[in-house]
Amino acid sequence: MKEITPKELEEKMEKGEVLHLIDVREDDEVANGMIPGAKHIPMNQIPEYMDKLDKDKEYIFICRSGGRSGHVCQFLEANGYKAINMVGGMLEWNGDIVSGK
Repeated sequence: MKEITPKELEEKMEKGEVLHLIDVREDDEVANGMIPGAKHIPMNQIPEYMDKLDKDKEYIFICRSGGRSGHVCQFLEANGYKAINMVGGMLEWNGDIVSGK
């Protein structure tokens, strides 16, 4: 499984790279803030959302610590998707955050 650190992600964002970020935390967690530009899809909704993901795009998955997003990455990779896990999750994110739902 491919991984990215919060610092590496922040650097990519600062360079203006086009990124596809998906936050898989629960509603109450994203209410405390999420990475700007991230789309919120709770982990348990990923299977029903898969048909909306493009297999040609690379997605970076985010959760609180990197555990749940890692499971999502493994699941999606097994189904032919390009997924990257942000290790350390939001616990290690020091960049900007925006208000969640």
